Parts: sequence; C-alpha cells; structure tokens
Amino acid sequence: MRFSVFTLFPELLRPFTQEALLGRAAARGLLAFDLIDLREYAGNRWRKVDDAPYGGGAGMVIRVDVAAAALESLEAVPDEVILLTPAGQRFDQKMAEELAQQNHLALLCGRYEGFDARVETLVTREVSLGDFVMMGGEAAAACLLEAVARLRPGVIGDEQSWRADSYSSGLLDYPEYTRPAEWRAQAVPEVLQGGNHAAIERWRRDRALERTLARRPDLLATAGLTPQDSAALLSAGLSAEQLAQVGAPPPPRKSRKKTPAPAVPES
Repeated sequence: MRFSVFTLFPELLRPFTQEALLGRAAARGLLAFDLIDLREYAGNRWRKVDDAPYGGGAGMVIRVDVAAAALESLEAVPDEVILLTPAGQRFDQKMAEELAQQNHLALLCGRYEGFDARVETLVTREVSLGDFVMMGGEAAAACLLEAVARLRPGVIGDEQSWRADSYSSGLLDYPEYTRPAEWRAQAVPEVLQGGNHAAIERWRRDRALERTLARRPDLLATAGLTPQDSAALLSAGLSAEQLAQVGAPPPPRKSRKKTPAPAVPES
C-alpha cells in the first residue's frame, strides 16, 4: 500500500514512517511512503506557497494551484485524496477499515489558515480527528497512517489481534494482564490463569461489555449484541428498558425444572 503525503514539513513525518512496525513493513515492501514537500510546487524562486486571504483577515492561505500541481505530479492517480481538516468527517475505525481496502492514498496536510477552499474540489473526502484544532495536518496524517496501515495484511503479526481491538469488535477492548500474577495486592483474575478457554472468552466479552457500558454506552446500539451479552449487561446494571433502547435481544430464558409428578402407589 502506498501513502503519498503532501506537507510543508516532510521531516516531521519521516522518522514516524521509518521506525517500529511502519518502518519494518516498509522495509519488507508491504508499505511505501512518499513524503512530498508542497514548496517544490510553489512555482516561484522563493518557494512561497501561501498568500493573503481575499476579503482580509488574519493568517495566510495555501494556494489551490500549488495543491493541484503537487497532486498532478503523482505518476498514478490515487484511490483516495484526503484533505485533513477540522471541518471534515470524523475519523473512526470504520473509516480506517474502508481506507485499508485501497492501494494508494494521498493526504493533504494544511498549515496556517488551511487551503484555498477550491482545494475541496480536488479531493475525494475531508477528514478530521475530532472537534479540536492543531497547527497543521501532520499529526493527523500520522494517526491516519498508523490506523490504516496496521490493518493491511502482514503489517502486524496476527490479524486477529486487531479484529478484537476496541471499535473493531464494536465494543471497547477488554482488560489485559501479564506477569506478575499478583502486584501490590492486585491479582490477575483467576479465570485467566486457568485453561478453560470458553470461560476466558466469556469473561473477556463480559468485561468488554462492562467497559463499554461505563465509558462509551453509545457504542452498544451498533455492537451486535447476543442474548448472552444482554444478560451480562443486566448484571452490570443496565435496566431492561435501557436494554431495549439499544436494540439488544432479550436475555436467555432461565430453564424451569419440572417437578416430577408424585408416584402413584400401586393398588
């Protein structure tokens, strides 16, 4: 998968793409990163890419002709051209999984007061990390690069490890433990130290449900809950009415033991 990142500060991203899993995946040919300096397409000897905004106001705006020339320099047309902007669609795991299906993404990182609005006609989508403003798009690009690249085959060792992650499973992740088994009077739950894999899976699912209920209850409505999940949520404090509001199925019915009929003495 190829990422072409257009920025005024390519050196901010270079170490990020050369270290850890991203760097190793690039060395193995699984990922490729083009960090492209927008100043190379300024069209003037001062390498000036911005200008004062029409109508007045503070700050400077990156010119649309610079962005267009940079994008048109690519040898192949990207599958997606993404403008990183606070006005964009909020980035989430579902979007990361969609983008991971592509082979070539181009990212436009703004600075100053952002890009000329006509740049929006050059992109396929606008993306935001959340409801806050940073000094440029490089940090947002780094987050998108890692979130998308880790979903590509071979980038991380075990694909199932990301499928069980927070948001990929529809819930927040369950708590994890490792050695030592006891630390400062805090012990690893006994169920995790046994060999009952079915009990471990149920424990993990129940803890994920509890965490999601406590921290992100809004996720429950789209989590694909089972009757067993509903029972766990009722035990965790969710009411039957709230359970119905998130569209959860009813919990399993408790089986009633039939009282055997009294024996009739033989006459």
